[in-house]
Amino acid sequence: MFCPFCTHDDTRVVDSRVVEEGAAVRRRRECEACGKRFSTYERAELRLPLVVKKDGTRQSLDLEKIRSGMQKALEKRPVSAVQLEQGLNEIVRAVQETGEAEIAAQTLGEFVMEQLRRLDGVAYVRFASVYREFKDVDDFLTAVRAAVGKKE
Repeated sequence: MFCPFCTHDDTRVVDSRVVEEGAAVRRRRECEACGKRFSTYERAELRLPLVVKKDGTRQSLDLEKIRSGMQKALEKRPVSAVQLEQGLNEIVRAVQETGEAEIAAQTLGEFVMEQLRRLDGVAYVRFASVYREFKDVDDFLTAVRAAVGKKE
């Protein structure tokens, strides 16, 4: 492992801990040359399925795009960055559990909406209004009832 400070190629592991509910290992490392410490994270690499869009095109599942959409929906809401990351991890887990090489964009959107509903009802309605392209107030009322009626 190269040191990010001096690029020396000899670092040693000082401490290892399981993080992210067992999904990763955090390693504290120390550079043998400059003595500075830094952290690295080790995660299992799992291939995520391709997303099949409405028009039939396929693209790689982009976690940054999902994170960005969730952050917009959660803007100015009392949800921490840690909770957002946990929700994102749940979406990835749900996608992987399908076991499919491809996933419909609609299914992925439903996974995102379910996590937002669990995190914050207002964020859920915000996201749903854009994702489902609400046409009138009745659509909003239906989403609000879903957010309120399914509280865990």
